[in-house]
Amino acid sequence: MLSTSSLRALRLAAPRARGARYASHDAPHFNEPSGWLFGEKPLPPGQKRVKEDWENIWYIGMFGSMAFAALMLYYKPDTSIQTWALQEAKARMEARGEKYTYEPSRSS
Repeated sequence: MLSTSSLRALRLAAPRARGARYASHDAPHFNEPSGWLFGEKPLPPGQKRVKEDWENIWYIGMFGSMAFAALMLYYKPDTSIQTWALQEAKARMEARGEKYTYEPSRSS
């Protein structure tokens, strides 16, 4: 004979054994693969595909942001340590009265 605690455990485990789901409401939704690209059937010859409302906004946003990023990268200030060191070295050499450009000596 089973004790009350083991009966309670069996009663709680029974829905899980049957596959009952709590707070899930329905089976998960799944789009069956149709074999067509993006699930769209090819149109008959002579017909033009109708764009959805969001497509133009996506194209403008995507390619516009790429163009903006390319412009920002092109005009980005040069903040490398090498550029700073070269400017600093030129300024110090000018302050000491030295030339920082190479001028070859004329040998006869």
